[in-house]
Amino acid sequence: MSTNGPVKRRRGAVAREEALEAARDLLLTGGPAAVTLKAVGERMGVGHANLIHHFGSAAGLQGALMDAMVRDLAQRIEAGLNEGMGEGRDGVEPGRLMSVVFDAFGPGGASQMAAWLALAREQGRAESFAEVVRDLAERLAAMAPDDLRAAERAKALVVTAAYMAFAEGLIGDILTPMLGAPEGLGRDLALKLTATLLAEP
Repeated sequence: MSTNGPVKRRRGAVAREEALEAARDLLLTGGPAAVTLKAVGERMGVGHANLIHHFGSAAGLQGALMDAMVRDLAQRIEAGLNEGMGEGRDGVEPGRLMSVVFDAFGPGGASQMAAWLALAREQGRAESFAEVVRDLAERLAAMAPDDLRAAERAKALVVTAAYMAFAEGLIGDILTPMLGAPEGLGRDLALKLTATLLAEP
């Protein structure tokens, strides 16, 4: 296979991490069809055999990328919520929750990854993605142990955030300028809907 430069030798975990980073960049800029062994190899400056050694096949590389992005989503949400709680706070502000989820689905690439999981019918990995979302709902519900509707409210908040952040991450850059809408409108609408949900008796 030809590459854009001299073939570089990498070993073990370093090679895998660099390949996954290259694959993630390709996914975010070109969509799932851009994540090929050839494209990743050219991005890294390594040969086809090198990637086959580490991932076995293109499907192996793509599966490893999905797994890595699910883990990254969980870590982003966890870190964002921990930062938002801070010392002396009882819970996470709705605005902070929206920022955490929208950042994970947008710049973090979770929207692209979630769409890819659905289209590829990757049920096993989709379950890992669902587990991250369930954990978020359970954590939010636990912040209000005296509220009998806490679990129901938490699920509504997470669904609102995930649905709107997912759409924003996939088509926000296209739809917003098409409508002449202000930047950040999706987040603002999600926050207003969240306030409505929290105000319900």
